[in-house]
Amino acid sequence: MNRIPIIVIQILAFSWLLTACENDIEKINLFTGESSDYPDIIAENIEVMYSDSSKVKVQMHSKELRQYNNAEEPYSEFPKGLIIHFYDDSMKIESEISADYAIYHNEQKLWHATGNVIAKNHKSGERLDSEELFWDEEKEEIYSNTFTRIVNENGTFYGQSGFKSNQTLTKYKLIGVTNSIINISEDE
Repeated sequence: MNRIPIIVIQILAFSWLLTACENDIEKINLFTGESSDYPDIIAENIEVMYSDSSKVKVQMHSKELRQYNNAEEPYSEFPKGLIIHFYDDSMKIESEISADYAIYHNEQKLWHATGNVIAKNHKSGERLDSEELFWDEEKEEIYSNTFTRIVNENGTFYGQSGFKSNQTLTKYKLIGVTNSIINISEDE
């Protein structure tokens, strides 16, 4: 007769253990380290090349990459900055963008660079300086909503409220132009 209460206690204990087990993904991720707060991939000294029809179009270098594939909106972070080269059809560097820090939003195909942002057009010699720059891969354009300076053979131009340009920096528009310095050559 003492056996029945022991069996009942064992069944109750086993039932309690079964109901105590959970498959809560958030709790499992805490133990396994899989969370959107931690990068899935960390890489150092990377080089990535994008090509079209077997021709390199874009080459990117960075000292560090951190990918967050489990984030609600997956992104890649470049905490130590990057430099991006854009090539023409002759495989010559047409333009480049460099920055101290950048984030790439995967789904939107949008780059957001900050800190000492410099964009150069190697063919025309134009240079753009800003503290923030966005590069929309789909539209092949770069833009900013912050103070921007462009230097070219015609002078130095300032956009108080930013600029908008194609990614090769051959066609651009400054927003809120102020205090520009224009070079004037004398006719001989």
